[in-house]
Amino acid sequence: MAILAVACGISALLLASGFIEWNLRYGRESTIHSELGHIRIFKPGYLLSGSAAPFDYLLDADTKLEEAILSAPHVELITPRLSFNGLASYGESTLSFIGEGVDPLKEERLSKSLTITSGQSLSVEHPKGIIVGQGLAENLGIKPGDSMVLMVNSATGGVNAAEVTVLGLFATITKAYDDAALRVPISLARQLIRVKGSHSYALLLDKTENTSITLDGLETSFGKNGFEFVPWYDLADFYNKTAELFSRQVSVVRLIIAVIIVLSISNTLMMNVMERTGEIGTIMAIGVKRKEVLTQFLAEGLILGIAGGALGLALAYALGAIISAIGIPMPAPPGMSFGYTAEILIKGQMAFEAYFLAIITTLVASVIPAIKASRMEIVNALRHNR
Repeated sequence: MAILAVACGISALLLASGFIEWNLRYGRESTIHSELGHIRIFKPGYLLSGSAAPFDYLLDADTKLEEAILSAPHVELITPRLSFNGLASYGESTLSFIGEGVDPLKEERLSKSLTITSGQSLSVEHPKGIIVGQGLAENLGIKPGDSMVLMVNSATGGVNAAEVTVLGLFATITKAYDDAALRVPISLARQLIRVKGSHSYALLLDKTENTSITLDGLETSFGKNGFEFVPWYDLADFYNKTAELFSRQVSVVRLIIAVIIVLSISNTLMMNVMERTGEIGTIMAIGVKRKEVLTQFLAEGLILGIAGGALGLALAYALGAIISAIGIPMPAPPGMSFGYTAEILIKGQMAFEAYFLAIITTLVASVIPAIKASRMEIVNALRHNR
């Protein structure tokens, strides 16, 4: 029963942690592959002052620079981004928007998590075709195939406008972004605001785990050229706060399970000591030292932890695989545009920490029963069963 208690506690901890880990990975990858990329390149100061003076922080179109960065380890794609804002008009409705000019071909590889809910994505075959965030489209009352007018302030201080065609509607992980955003081919964006460069470059890496090492390499190689390299985790404020919240929740679950294991194992071993009082008195009477009695009960607690932890790991991996195969339907959380199907992701580090927790808690739980057993008076212990 003690082994089962430990196993159930550890498997519950791993399943809860695995569920949260999968959600964090889903949020991380969706954020990277819909909005940010793994690393963004800006002119120094753009993030602080770029909103007030966007045309002062333009990066020149430099094919050689793009090729040099693309040749860096782990970098798979580099694509320009040009940010702008203005007014979108359709019929009698006019709303403000935040826009991004992107390369249609490269963006197809980068924005894998950008979901086209209706119509089609950007295409080089439609130089004046745009895609609109689902929330913004609903507020304007537009659908794929409709024509609308974009009005923006140009770099020269005038007002420029263009009639565009809505190719499709999109949704990302962030509902607030979908309510105000649209994307256009970067050639159209440059024509609208009358510039030739871009505000940033978005980099796609082979693996998200290589972000830090790639960032260090790029800063060493290109940092002196007047570029600022910003990793995705410095830009994903919503994700960072969500990850902090989830990590605290896991810590609370870990504490609760540790307390349950300590109480259950301590109670089991205490009952064991009481039932074996005569036996303890007998072995001490024939010369077994108190230290050996103490060691024996500590060893029993350790074995319970090792066996229960191993069983808990096996249960967690088995149940995790079954649950992941079935899927966990999730409604759209606050701030997201759509629901999704979650899974269980148990990582090696999580399994090691849970197994270590099982061993430590059972060992701690066995301390008081072991001390009680080793301090018994031999005569009273021998009388116990009479």
